[in-house]
Amino acid sequence: MASEFQRKKVGGVFRAMDVDGDGRLTEADFQALARRWTAVAGSVDPARLASVMTGWWPVLRSASGPDGDEAVTLDEVLLVVDGLGDRADAVSATADAMFEAVDLNGDGRISRSEYGVLVETWSGTPTATDEIFPRLDLDGDGHLTRDEFRTHWTEFWAGDNPNAPGTCVFGVLVE
Repeated sequence: MASEFQRKKVGGVFRAMDVDGDGRLTEADFQALARRWTAVAGSVDPARLASVMTGWWPVLRSASGPDGDEAVTLDEVLLVVDGLGDRADAVSATADAMFEAVDLNGDGRISRSEYGVLVETWSGTPTATDEIFPRLDLDGDGHLTRDEFRTHWTEFWAGDNPNAPGTCVFGVLVE
């Protein structure tokens, strides 16, 4: 069962993905998110990025059970999140595709400004990230490496430690 912390962090991402704000994710929400990302994608193949992103839809949809609707609630997403520790390869593959999308100049690193694009593209709104980036930049070199990013992505999706830097990978958690 998801902790209150997981509900809070995943809930923020859920709300950003829920394009019409009806409290349910649909395949159309995933397609809209994929379009937002492919519009700004860096070095990643846009078709691969869209495929990775929309590939999570069937996983989430199956968690909603045979209720007949074509939507997924936050509680149903949290059921999937609870099992992500057993899907490390899928989480890492998504992290790698996102890293390549955010690495806009293709230099193999995510800069502070590129990270800002990640948060704004995901949320769909301008977001201050200056106080978050240093927490994510584990070695303080001004960039996120693929390994740093993969670690943070995994901390967010498969972790339950409120003090882990990855809890902020999508920006400041909103109360």
